[in-house]
Amino acid sequence: MYHEEHVPGLNLLVELLDQVVREQVGDSLAETMSRIRRMALERRAGIPDAEPRLLDEIGRIPKDHLRSVIRWLSLYFDLANLAEDYHRVRILDQRAEVAESEGLPRRESIADAIGQLSADGCSAAEMQEWLDRLAITPVFTAHPSEAKRRTTRELLRRLRDHLPYLEVSPHEEDYESALSDLTLLWQTDSLRPQRPGVMGEVERGLFFAEALWDVAPQIYREMRMALARYYPHHQFELKPFLTFGSWIGGDRDGHPFVTAKVTETTLLLLRKTALERHLNYCRELKKTLVTSDRQAAVTDEIRSRVNEAAESWEELHARLEEVSPNEVYRRYLKMIEFRLEASLGQVFVEGDEHVAYRRPDQLMEDVELLRESMLEHQGRRVVERYLDPWKDRVQTFGFHFFSLDVRQDSDVHRNALRELLFPEVDPDTPIAEKDWVEKLSDLKHTPTLDESKLSDMTKEVLATFSVLADTMAERGSRPFGGYVISMTHQATDVMAVLWLWNFVWNQLHPGKPRPHLPIAPLFETIDDLERAPVIFEAMLANPVYRDYLSQQPRLEQMIMVGYSDSTKDGGYLTASWNLHSAQERLAEVAEKHHIEMTIFHGRGGSLGRGGGPAARGIQSLPPQAVDGKLRLTEQGEVLAERYDNAVIAHRHIEQLTCATLLVSAAKTSSEMGSWKEMTEAMSDAALAKYRELVSHEDFLRYFDKATPISEIEGLPIGSRPARRRERKSLKDLRAIPWTFAWTQSRQLLPAWYGMGTGIRTLVDEQGGDWESLQEMYQEWPVFQATIDNAELALAKADMEIARDYAELAGTAAESIWKLIDEEYRLTCAAICLIRQQHELLEKIAWLNRSIRSRNPYVDPLNLIQIQLIKQSRENGSAGDENDPESLAQMVRLTIQGIAAGLRSTG
Repeated sequence: MYHEEHVPGLNLLVELLDQVVREQVGDSLAETMSRIRRMALERRAGIPDAEPRLLDEIGRIPKDHLRSVIRWLSLYFDLANLAEDYHRVRILDQRAEVAESEGLPRRESIADAIGQLSADGCSAAEMQEWLDRLAITPVFTAHPSEAKRRTTRELLRRLRDHLPYLEVSPHEEDYESALSDLTLLWQTDSLRPQRPGVMGEVERGLFFAEALWDVAPQIYREMRMALARYYPHHQFELKPFLTFGSWIGGDRDGHPFVTAKVTETTLLLLRKTALERHLNYCRELKKTLVTSDRQAAVTDEIRSRVNEAAESWEELHARLEEVSPNEVYRRYLKMIEFRLEASLGQVFVEGDEHVAYRRPDQLMEDVELLRESMLEHQGRRVVERYLDPWKDRVQTFGFHFFSLDVRQDSDVHRNALRELLFPEVDPDTPIAEKDWVEKLSDLKHTPTLDESKLSDMTKEVLATFSVLADTMAERGSRPFGGYVISMTHQATDVMAVLWLWNFVWNQLHPGKPRPHLPIAPLFETIDDLERAPVIFEAMLANPVYRDYLSQQPRLEQMIMVGYSDSTKDGGYLTASWNLHSAQERLAEVAEKHHIEMTIFHGRGGSLGRGGGPAARGIQSLPPQAVDGKLRLTEQGEVLAERYDNAVIAHRHIEQLTCATLLVSAAKTSSEMGSWKEMTEAMSDAALAKYRELVSHEDFLRYFDKATPISEIEGLPIGSRPARRRERKSLKDLRAIPWTFAWTQSRQLLPAWYGMGTGIRTLVDEQGGDWESLQEMYQEWPVFQATIDNAELALAKADMEIARDYAELAGTAAESIWKLIDEEYRLTCAAICLIRQQHELLEKIAWLNRSIRSRNPYVDPLNLIQIQLIKQSRENGSAGDENDPESLAQMVRLTIQGIAAGLRSTG
């Protein structure tokens, strides 16, 4: 069996699943599953005829029975993942208890970071400077790599909640509850019947954000406690440093269904969600804070504010009659409740627009008055327990919950501006860059609009900026995080957004001060990453843009770097190095011009898209490019893995905070100069090897046939199309399905290809010296993270299974497969030599065991998928996609099961 002995609760869940499946399908499936699992284990053990017998067994399973086999294996991994997460929570609790008993901070906690900085000689004044700079923003995205339905997630949550009761003296009712939920899981379609709409994705993001409402105050509390512990004689000023962002409903890059109306609706839903949270918490406090002024005094300001509100608003006066005059705090909370209801449109006071909170600072003012009154009258403990968390939530979530980013491709802006600024120029005639600079630097120029001559896309661009302008005019800038420009190639791509923003604002709100909209260029190809510092210099050299930045309280600039497209463009090692190098050089430009720069990391969940352990990734970043600030995307299945459980969400956020503080204060090594030269040499060789592969005449055919890319593109798992444009080319394929397809076929090529050649080339040039690379691995976090993530990808890959996929490509397979297989073996050997071990993951026993124990149960799903793909291609049709017994539906089920087994999609 799977490693049940290592994951408490899994064995019990699997026994319950077996019981449910026997009830639903009959005993024959259990016998079939027993044979398949035995043969899969024999295949992994190397018994010569195990694979043919396994394939024969699979081939003899009737179609309706085969569907149940796939369902069983998929649910098995869902339960395994659930049990592993539950086990992880218990381990975290145990470690916290041990650390507390020993008087030490838990590793990678906030207290651990503050303690390390204090031990390294960081003074209180220096610590205050770090706190002033600290800014952490995880940004949720809706990239289509989450293959599981929300209904399935909810059922798995309920099973997770059953586990503690099932493990400790379970009652019959506990078993029945778990069995009923497992029955529902079995009887529920695990695949969505159609693609989700954008608003459905917005709601899904909020579904996973539920835990954050409680996690955020916990993080702030731990920061205050750590500061008090290591700097007991200093009073720190702790500004808000944790916020959350989202692209869902704002990311329109290649997404025809994210319109200005959708963005406007998203903003309203986010506002409603935040206000409802504040209202619910206010109502909870109203039941708790029953302090009487006979027992504890109340400030005059609190009393007078309640009385004035009661006199002004008749309905509130009637509500206050229900509360004792001596319970002033409860009356005060009644007043806040009334104002929050008015903010939500639940109550209306005719002729008085001041009853509703327009902005969160108004709510904060009321909460602060309550805090101050209680602090003045021996209520410190009550404040810390109940009011500080509310204050933290107001600062973190405001009235917007997530700060929404808007993203659009640079070409869309240019095409719109051609219509607005160069209407007389033929659309096919190129416009010189100097002409663009001249036009875009004239913010006072106001062209006359003839909407009848504008394209639909240009109208949509203007409508999007109109939503931005009207929202900011009404609610301020907090509902927005920034405007991200995909495929930024020139400084004028940034000026284009500034011009559009300025134009639309002055059209809608003439004479009013223009708010600051953070404009973030996104560099995501190898060429653009190399040119990013030059583009940044050109932006700052433009007096119009420099003046725009100077209108902020501080000179700040956000710059985004893309891990996904850069890897697809240049391969893993080259992308990793160019990303690091670009950030270092961008930081030099920012320092030269006295700009506070925030790097926004467009990381994916998979190893081929910048994924891997978050803390390890952060600590490998250039310290000067972090400088206390971290903004990163949380994509696809990562939302479920990191945020579905409050304990795991808390651990993730505290690790982000700890790593950001530590890397920002890290000292550089004297050896770094030579290490950079070595990495540059490896990168050049790796890039050449990667480009040799993807430019091969048979490569696209191989990719199309030797992976389930066509099947993945048809999955109804996200509202966004798989390709940016209609034409079928590698360039237009999004990085997510690109990585997803290589992962499903167990090749995981984007996370390692070219690395072995890069390493071997350098070693040969250095006369066979591996010691310098071994030292570099031990001492340099950048190289260590690059090697470790590649090692994990190689360990999850399986060349035996991959070869079976390669055979689907027919004549295209031979030449491409040889390149892939040889590079795989070279890269494995190189990493083992650098890590001074005999096999992959030799020094990470628990992870090695986890992958090894999962593989025999993922393998049958891969082999089934290969047979189904082969059948559908031979038949020329996968059948009716709505028919649960069709080949298309069966393939989709295998995709979902393999994703669960590998805990990775795109």
